[in-house]
Amino acid sequence: MSQKKEKKAGALSLIKRFLPYYKQYAGVVALDLFCAALTTICELVLPMMVRYITDMGMNNLQALTVKTVVVIGALYLALRVIDTVANYYMTSIGHIMGTKIETKMRSDLFGHLQRLQFAYYDETKVGTIMSRITNDLFEVTEFAHHCPEEFFIAGIKIVVSFAILCSVNVWLTLIVFAIVPLMLFVCGPFRHRMKEGFRESKVIIGDINAQVEDSLLGVRVVKSFANEAVETEKFEEGNKKFLNIKRHIYHAMAGFHATTRLFDGLMYITVVVVGALFMMDGKINAADLVAYLLYVSMLLTSVRRIIEFSEQFYRGLTGIERFVEIMDAPVTITDSPDAKPLGDIRGDVEFKDVSFRYSEASKDVIHHLNLHVEAGQTLALVGPSGGGKTTLCGLIPRFYDVQSGFIRLDGVDIHDVTLESLRNAIGVVQQDVYLFSGTVLDNILYGRPDATLDEVKEAARLAGAAEFIDALPQGYDTYVGERGVKLSGGQKQRISIARVFLKDPPVLILDEATSALDNESERLVQESLERLAKGRTTFIVAHRLTTIRNADVIAVMTEEGIAEMGSHTELMEQNGAYASLYRLYE
Repeated sequence: MSQKKEKKAGALSLIKRFLPYYKQYAGVVALDLFCAALTTICELVLPMMVRYITDMGMNNLQALTVKTVVVIGALYLALRVIDTVANYYMTSIGHIMGTKIETKMRSDLFGHLQRLQFAYYDETKVGTIMSRITNDLFEVTEFAHHCPEEFFIAGIKIVVSFAILCSVNVWLTLIVFAIVPLMLFVCGPFRHRMKEGFRESKVIIGDINAQVEDSLLGVRVVKSFANEAVETEKFEEGNKKFLNIKRHIYHAMAGFHATTRLFDGLMYITVVVVGALFMMDGKINAADLVAYLLYVSMLLTSVRRIIEFSEQFYRGLTGIERFVEIMDAPVTITDSPDAKPLGDIRGDVEFKDVSFRYSEASKDVIHHLNLHVEAGQTLALVGPSGGGKTTLCGLIPRFYDVQSGFIRLDGVDIHDVTLESLRNAIGVVQQDVYLFSGTVLDNILYGRPDATLDEVKEAARLAGAAEFIDALPQGYDTYVGERGVKLSGGQKQRISIARVFLKDPPVLILDEATSALDNESERLVQESLERLAKGRTTFIVAHRLTTIRNADVIAVMTEEGIAEMGSHTELMEQNGAYASLYRLYE
């Protein structure tokens, strides 16, 4: 198959993927096309009226009465009223339909993004996703409304104009229409360059969005290093790329429009010159030539609109293509067909011969690991970076799936239970606390949205957060700022702990939850974490070994696997890897 055919098949495939969104609006689309037909009929009638009046004026002026002129004028006014109503429907209801389709596509896209696994976000810039879910889908709205409408109107005008023009003079019509394929051929390269330019501009806009988001979210780091100029230079680099792409697009667009105008003039002068010769030869009269010129003008407008609409068509097609790219990203972590929700959970966790790597090209992060943590037991994971501590914890709630082996919760393979019930049974407190833009109350409620205010306050008390929350200007209704910027690190961490207290899960994962805090904040948070861990199966990832001395079991993880396991006392007596690490913190 040729490259050209492949691209055509690609476009048809994209449109096929898009068509299901039209199904529930079939009635609206049909009425929209009916209104389009009415507006087209109104335009087609005018040249016939002009032809009739001109013919009467030149050949039978006595028969052209005031009544005839008034009737023709009234008929045309009635048609214009119909045209106005039809245009109002097309502009309002048609655009609303397009917006509804955009809204549904955005909902589907967001829902799919929620189901995608961590691995997808490890490789994809959030700014690029934001560009696709906003800007790209707006282009689809215009495509959804105008695509069927424009082609339908142009199709009617071309077919009807061709039929009427042939009835006037077949040879003149064939001569004029012979120019149309030549115009389409000459305009083809410009359309192709515009299509490619639109696709590249979408990619660059996504990159710019990602860079802006990265820079603004890290604005405190930027200012602390006085690197505003560095960030501006990075932004300007992307901005200049966008300018260059748009420059190429507009050069192509200029060539496209200039070429169509040239062929417009060629068609007009062909009608005038050939029509004049035919009129001299008695093959066409003056009234027919005037009507012919009006219909050719309408024909050229229709052809030009089809050609010019290709700009919007390709914008929309690019938007659909980028939508489909995300929708086709596979959801690899899903419920198995026979998955059942977890019942009452004790919290017994077992790793059996588990191996995991992040990609096919990378080596195993965890290799044939065997580990058993009894219900209510606290396991601390320590060791050098890259040993797989955080990775191991991420496998329990199935943030990633193992390549081989299995993980059991209370004797049940976690692949045999629903993701929702599994993750509801696990609470995670991380080093990098994420607070949503909203109030303190909103963020704690995230742990259990149906909780009462009293339950929220009790969770805050257990987390050691109640005192500072009450001291805030609006208490629990205080706005925390984007990512909790208005709160200190310790305050954010205690709110995240309150969130988990409210969730009340039987299994707990504490991933370096205190490593980024000062000594006073660490002490307060550590006390909260100890209360939180009480009676739960707890996995602790820690670099500060002084915080995990009371753990039931401590495992030293290296790139080769678990090097040592035992209690703090046992491992210190062994005087091995753990003892060496611990002495570094004494």
